[in-house]
Amino acid sequence: MLTSAGETVVRIRLALCVATAIHSLPGQVSCHNADRPARLWNRVDPDREDRTMPDSAREAELLDAERTLQAAQRAGDVDALDQLLVDQLICVGPDGRTYTKQDDLSEHRERRSVVRELVEEELDLLVVGSTGVTFFLGRVAGTFDGSPFSARLRYTRTWIHDDPHGWRVLAAHISPV
Repeated sequence: MLTSAGETVVRIRLALCVATAIHSLPGQVSCHNADRPARLWNRVDPDREDRTMPDSAREAELLDAERTLQAAQRAGDVDALDQLLVDQLICVGPDGRTYTKQDDLSEHRERRSVVRELVEEELDLLVVGSTGVTFFLGRVAGTFDGSPFSARLRYTRTWIHDDPHGWRVLAAHISPV
C-alpha cells in the first residue's frame, strides 16, 4: 500500500517519464543549475577524483540533450518530445508500471502533466560508442491530472545516438529519493 508521499510520486509517473528536445527552446526558461558541470563516469577508474566531463563532442551533445530535455519538460513541448523519443520507448515510472512514448506525449498534449519546477541537483553521464546513460537527481514540482505534486527523484535514462537524429531516449526509469 502506498503512503501519501508514494501516491504523489505515482501521480508524476508520466509528468516526469521522459521529455526531450534536440534544439534550444526559444523563449523558454532554462533549468536551474544549467552551468553545473556534469560528471563522466570513467569506465577504467570510476573512483578517480576528477570526473569533470572531458571535451568530447558526443559527450557534450549528450549533456546538452539531457539539459534541453529538462527545459522541454518544463515547456511541455510535445513536438520536441516526439522528435527525440524513439517510438519503442519504455519508461518505468515510480509506481513500477511501464509507459510508452505515446503515453508520455498524450499526457503532455492534453496538459494532464505540467512540470512547473525542475531543479537539477546532480547530473552524471556515461557514453560508450553510440549509447549513453544519464543519471539525474533533482526536485520536481507541478500538477498531474489537476493535483499538485512535489518530489525528489532520480532518473536513469538510456540514450541512443545516430547521425540523422542525434541523441534520443530509448528507456527511462524513475525512482523516488
